[in-house]
Amino acid sequence: MSSPVNRLVHVGNVVIDLVMEVPALPRPGGDVLATSSQVTPGGGYNVMVASARQGIEVAYGGAHGSGPFGELARARLAEAGISILQKATPDADTGFDVAFVDGDGERTFATSVGAEATLTYEQLAGIGLRSGDAIYVSGYGLLYPANQAALTHWLGTLPGDATVVVDPGPLVADIPADVLGPVLDRTDWWSCNHDEATAMTGHADPDQAAVALARRTGRSGVVLRMGPRGCILAMPGSGTLRIPAFEVTAVDSNGAGDAHVGVFVAALADGLPPERAARRANAASALAVTRRGPATAPSREEVDRFLDGG
Repeated sequence: MSSPVNRLVHVGNVVIDLVMEVPALPRPGGDVLATSSQVTPGGGYNVMVASARQGIEVAYGGAHGSGPFGELARARLAEAGISILQKATPDADTGFDVAFVDGDGERTFATSVGAEATLTYEQLAGIGLRSGDAIYVSGYGLLYPANQAALTHWLGTLPGDATVVVDPGPLVADIPADVLGPVLDRTDWWSCNHDEATAMTGHADPDQAAVALARRTGRSGVVLRMGPRGCILAMPGSGTLRIPAFEVTAVDSNGAGDAHVGVFVAALADGLPPERAARRANAASALAVTRRGPATAPSREEVDRFLDGG
């Protein structure tokens, strides 16, 4: 079982999002005019901001580049009060993605990788872990050969009181089994959406998928996110608990899952039991989808007011 959380150390990927809002995705070979656009850090940045806005200490332990995208990422991390644990990677810039947000608020990505895909074991081993740290691992990081080797080796060296939180991401089926296995063995909390859980377990029923994942993951449990249907909490040796969603009008789902897992970890740091942490995470993701943009996680005070009905 995992220990109390004091700090979130994120060892996933911060990339730059080139976000374009479009009425609908263009047909193959076609074009569409964006109604708005922005350039902003994304990926792991969204999770870290979600936790930091809840008042938890957050540090970024992943790799980042030395070009203009890397400079932008570092500047925005610093603005959010997130410390940076690695030096910039020379001769490589931070990667980027193009995120299309359609008229229904759904998002579609295409990604070009950069320095974040070059993480080494030596970099990870140089992180000064503290008692009670939560280590966040992203499935995107497990797709790249350098990161795969570094992370699987490093996770095996972590002290027992380090809480490992993993979000496998939509490309979980592309992570090699010999990489995913050791990560699952050391995972405390596995947070994924329904589609990702089905891809991993073969179970279309979310409760069955959550139970199957809880049998496979390491030490604490599974949070299976279901968007407007809330989430399912499952722990090894027990059944499932459905945590209902909050009814809101969604305008942009970009970053909702990141807000959920970031606030869940922060709630654990506050000492909340998993079911109350999951309810708080549901509230945060509900607020996030009512706002346009990727890093739309609410503040601690906003979540408190929402839960109080204010």
